[in-house]
Amino acid sequence: MRNRTAVTTFILLGLTEDPQLQVFILIFLLTTYMLSITGNLTIIILTFVDSNLKTPMYFFLQNFSFLEISFTTSCIPKYLYSLSMSDRTITYNSCFTQLFFIDLFAVIEFFLLAIMSYDRYVAICKPLHYMTIMNHKVCKTLIMCCWMAAFIIVLPPLSLLLKLEFCDSDIIDHFACDVPPMLKISCSDTWLIQQMMIVCAVVIFVITLICVVLSYMYIIRTILKFPSVQQRKKAFSTCSSHMIVVSISYGSCIFIYVKSSSKEQVKINKGVAVLISSISPMLNPFIYSLRNKQVKQAFKDSLKKIALVSTK
Repeated sequence: MRNRTAVTTFILLGLTEDPQLQVFILIFLLTTYMLSITGNLTIIILTFVDSNLKTPMYFFLQNFSFLEISFTTSCIPKYLYSLSMSDRTITYNSCFTQLFFIDLFAVIEFFLLAIMSYDRYVAICKPLHYMTIMNHKVCKTLIMCCWMAAFIIVLPPLSLLLKLEFCDSDIIDHFACDVPPMLKISCSDTWLIQQMMIVCAVVIFVITLICVVLSYMYIIRTILKFPSVQQRKKAFSTCSSHMIVVSISYGSCIFIYVKSSSKEQVKINKGVAVLISSISPMLNPFIYSLRNKQVKQAFKDSLKKIALVSTK
């Protein structure tokens, strides 16, 4: 029987072997990471300090921003370190820890996007009952359910992954520890894990997508019944930011899990992974803030308060 502990460290190949391109990627990812942290932290702080941003929608947005920070931090800083120090190794324990948190935060985000869709449905289709249905206790319960469901879904496949043997290769063709490239280098039978991963992915994707689609079907039907064009525009504007984020998240997920054995497809999937882990978390705060008058006003008010305090 082969010894699983034959491999104690892995080598992450990253995105490219070209030194000049690596410098560009380092600068690019460092910039997007700093913007992502700054943008999402700004939203979290604004939702805490501004009394106008105490509605359920901004409570969920606050949690979404926290998840974006957590998700991008679980993979990007390690790769930045690897690029800057020319050290592509990662220990066995660190790799599986990274894998756990990446998958956990990703699953929670999908459930949270579905809940945010339901929140918009209640706000537009049942406006008179909105604060009753989406009270603070319900909102906190929904967030807790997201985390619990994610743990329940992520832990069983991870427990099987921990039993994998890595005897023949320690090279992971990715910039972070991810399940598909790790299954490729394992010398164990991975059939059960692959089937479990497919079932989990389909369950998460289908359940959340059905919730999103049904919510927006009812939302669109309700909006089209509004008598004035101005009311329709206002209603659509409250959903547009969330629809953009949902499109990016689900579109990227569909694209990255389209199976292909070609080397070009592997490179493209790495690029999509960068979009999901770096560019998307950076864009989301701008998508929500630039299209939201309340967030923009809260930001302006905070800047005025800071300016007044600094002049005293």
